[in-house]
Amino acid sequence: MNTYPELTRSREDMLSQNELYKPSRFWDEASQQIVKELTTFGIDRFRSLPTTLGYFVPTYGFPGNCFSQEMIEGINSRFKNEFPLEKKPQISIEQFLTGKMSAISDYRVLVAADNQSNLPYLHTFSESSFGEPIEQFEFEGRKYSRSSLNYLLGLAMLKKHLNGSVPKTVLEIGGGFGTLGEILSSSGIEELRYIDIDIPPTSYVAQVYLSNVLGKNNVATYEQTREKTLINIDSLPQASVFCSWQIEKLVGKVDLFVNFISFQEMEPHIVKNYLEHVARLETKWVLLRNMKEGKNKRKDKDSAGVETPILGDDYKTMLTDYELVDRNVIPFGYRTVDDFNSELLLFRRK
Repeated sequence: MNTYPELTRSREDMLSQNELYKPSRFWDEASQQIVKELTTFGIDRFRSLPTTLGYFVPTYGFPGNCFSQEMIEGINSRFKNEFPLEKKPQISIEQFLTGKMSAISDYRVLVAADNQSNLPYLHTFSESSFGEPIEQFEFEGRKYSRSSLNYLLGLAMLKKHLNGSVPKTVLEIGGGFGTLGEILSSSGIEELRYIDIDIPPTSYVAQVYLSNVLGKNNVATYEQTREKTLINIDSLPQASVFCSWQIEKLVGKVDLFVNFISFQEMEPHIVKNYLEHVARLETKWVLLRNMKEGKNKRKDKDSAGVETPILGDDYKTMLTDYELVDRNVIPFGYRTVDDFNSELLLFRRK
């Protein structure tokens, strides 16, 4: 059994916070299970644990493609038995089921869309393998996961509108295991400050991941800042990971705010509160990824989902100081096989 005192302390501190900064119903039970798995199997295996894979470690293949391991083994076995000499179709089926075909498609969009001569540099990124990922693809000598390609596509869309301006201070809420911070830290941006705000245990996982990737001296942790009444953004190192309630303590200005997917798992009043802080920090750009149709509604007290789904147009109502400058599913977002749409939205301060 592994013990993580800082994770325990942050979870205990969360109990006394405003409900705006506690896990939503969608996340509450999952958070408890994630803590249990981390303490049982160790945080150095977080990218291969069942609950993390279902919540903040996305995959192209199992379990993200909705095929169970049993289905995958059955399809591969039956095809090999019935068509033992058909090697190319076998490879095609394998690449489809493992998610490699989808990963290649996203990578091709990234290469086609990215202007490699402009900052932030996206073509130099290669992902760390810390956390024992069950899925990671290598293209042209660099490693990628679904998490990193999701962010890289969003940043490629953002770059089309920057006109030479480079965001140096980046705030993210719900940053998963810290992928965006890892990407930006290798993007050639001088004096970068990446700030990730999340609920524990996810915030703790991101803190550990970024400390391993960037070095402990380059990451501000919850333990270092929990007693502070104010957190000056200009005094922060290359990366910082804070707990959700600490957003109220941030002072300074932000160039870019990012939220990918996690807002759609919250109730509207929680999202509205976070975006009020984004506006308070005079953020210049807001980059969001949200389910166009909204997250599934909660059917009963034991089911996953939200009470009131967040839709794309809700952000236009909440972000009164901003104008929508881009919005798309194709090419930078994602359309599911059953026609649900994960769309990207980009706002600029008026």
